[in-house]
Amino acid sequence: MTATRRHALVTGAGTGIGRAIALALAGAGHAVTLAGRRAEPLEAVAGEIGAEHCLVAPGFDVTDAGSVEAGIAAAIERFGDIAVLVNCAGEAPSAPFERTDRATWDRALGVNLTGAFLTTQAALPSLRRAGEARIINIASTAGLTGYAYVTAYCAAKHGLVGLTRALALELAKTDVTVNAVCPGFTDTPLLDGAVETITSRTGRSADEARAGLARSNPQGRLVTPEEVADTVLWLAGPGASAITGQAIVVAGGEVMAG
Repeated sequence: MTATRRHALVTGAGTGIGRAIALALAGAGHAVTLAGRRAEPLEAVAGEIGAEHCLVAPGFDVTDAGSVEAGIAAAIERFGDIAVLVNCAGEAPSAPFERTDRATWDRALGVNLTGAFLTTQAALPSLRRAGEARIINIASTAGLTGYAYVTAYCAAKHGLVGLTRALALELAKTDVTVNAVCPGFTDTPLLDGAVETITSRTGRSADEARAGLARSNPQGRLVTPEEVADTVLWLAGPGASAITGQAIVVAGGEVMAG
């Protein structure tokens, strides 16, 4: 697989890790469909890439099958079959288990897990046609271990890792690989939400909260979105054709997958 004008579709592409992945793939020569619910951040990323190299797909709600199918059809019409699918859309609601209501639970599983299921299922015929295709799910260290006060998020990300491993075996005799990337605490707007929760509940300052999260990483820092994007770029390339069914941790040693 070459990095020249292959078509990549990235969900959650407007901010954070999704934005970094979209920019990295575009920088490697891929045409990129930027999928997400909100037009404004997607348009901003498109401005960085250049309109001729990307398609903005706003209103792409991964929890709605009709929205997903329409967005994928538009993407294929613009750039041809999808060779790289990156499921990056995610939410991380935080609450004690006893105060996690059904709506919060359903939303976390819907965006983080069912969304990847719907998007992958809709895109798979195109990925098969493209050949040497890649499905890359952005999971989390929360898909490999537990964290307090994010039970719904942990459950969803554990499910996403399981989906990755099962689908990798189903597709092992094809040229479509399936892998998960599991970042630790990463310096993104999603982390800003966690910081706000910590400050509101503990009275600590935002800087103190961020420092506390960084200390969970043995390297003593937050992961950058670009480091996660570099891992995705490797998995999308020809050198990773024998890598499938893996949950690759990008967390400075916080979690070591066996």
